[in-house]
Amino acid sequence: MSEENFNMSLRKFLKQVGVTSQREIEQSVRSGAVEGRTLRVKMTLTGEGDLYHVVEGEIDLP
Repeated sequence: MSEENFNMSLRKFLKQVGVTSQREIEQSVRSGAVEGRTLRVKMTLTGEGDLYHVVEGEIDLP
């Protein structure tokens, strides 16, 4: 696989993750399932081999 094909495939995957994650977060907030001024979130990325990465953060709510 060429570097260009790899980058395009990776960006396509990350775009899908970003779009679907944003949609899920927005639905959760709008449904009233989240209380308070911030939403604590954690994203865990796993993959074949030894791929394991965790990102944690907070999202300010309206």
